[in-house]
Amino acid sequence: MKDEESGNRLGSYLRARRELVSPEQAGLPPGGTRRVPGLRREEVALLAGISPDYYLRLERGRDRNPSPQVLESLARVLQLDDVEQAYLLGLTSARPRTPRRKRPEHVPARVHQLLAHLQIPAFVEGRAFDVLASNPMAVALSPRLRPGHNRLRSLLLDPEERAFHQDWTKATADFVAALRTTIGDDTDDPRFVELVGELALSSQRFRTLWARHDVRRLDGGTTTVHHPVVGDLRLHRDKLPVDEVILVVYYPDKDSDSDEKLRLLAALSTSETAGTAHDRPAGATSPKAP
Repeated sequence: MKDEESGNRLGSYLRARRELVSPEQAGLPPGGTRRVPGLRREEVALLAGISPDYYLRLERGRDRNPSPQVLESLARVLQLDDVEQAYLLGLTSARPRTPRRKRPEHVPARVHQLLAHLQIPAFVEGRAFDVLASNPMAVALSPRLRPGHNRLRSLLLDPEERAFHQDWTKATADFVAALRTTIGDDTDDPRFVELVGELALSSQRFRTLWARHDVRRLDGGTTTVHHPVVGDLRLHRDKLPVDEVILVVYYPDKDSDSDEKLRLLAALSTSETAGTAHDRPAGATSPKAP
C-alpha cells in the first residue's frame, strides 16, 4: 500500500483518476502532444473552478482539508460515480484514528446450519475475500470455495479460476476495486496489508488495477462461469451481511438450462461423496480439515 503509507491518499487518488479522463471526455480539445495520460493538473483546476496552485497543493498533500464543495467539483470533473465520490469525500474526513483491536472473523453457528440446508452454492466470506465456511454445493461449483482459500488470490493467481470466469478481465477489475472500497481508511489492518503486499509482488494484473484507485461495491449481480464438467452456468449472486461476515449465494433462474446443470452437478457431487464413503475402510472417519 505504497500510496497509503505515504500519508497522501487524497493526492494519490486525484492523480490516478485524472489520468483516466481524456480531454475529449472532459469537453476539451485534445491539443498537441501530451506528456501525461488524461487531464493535466491545470485543466482539472480550470474545470473545477479552483486555482492551479491550490489543486497542486491538494495532489502533493500540502492541503489535507478541502471543502466538500471543492471535492464535489473535482468529482464532477473526474466523472466519479456515487461510490467513487463518497470514497473521495471519505479521504478527507477529519476524524481521529484510534487503534482498533482486530477480532478474528467468526461465522455464527446458525449460519453453519443454514449452509448445511441450502441446496445451492453458498459460502461465507470475510472482508478481505477469505472463504470462512462453505457448503458442498459451493465446493462442487469451485474447489477454490473451500474454507482457507482467498477468492481474490485464487482469481489472480490460479489458472483454473481464470478459466472458470467467462469474463476474467471484468471479474479482476471488480474484485480489486471492491477490495479498495472495503479497506477504506483501515489501511493498517494486518490482513489487508498482508494480502495487498502478496498480490503486489506476485501479480502484474493486480499492480495495474491497484494503481488505478478504482472503488466499487461488489454486491448482487449475474455472472457466467464455466464448470469443467457441466459447462457454462449463468448464475445470480447475492451477498447478505450476517453480523460481521457476508453470506454469498449463487442461484440460477428456475427451470433454466443452468438450473438443470446445477441439479446435475448436485447429483454428481452426491454420488462422488457416497462413493468415497463406500470405499473407506470400516471404522475409518472422514479426514478433518487442518
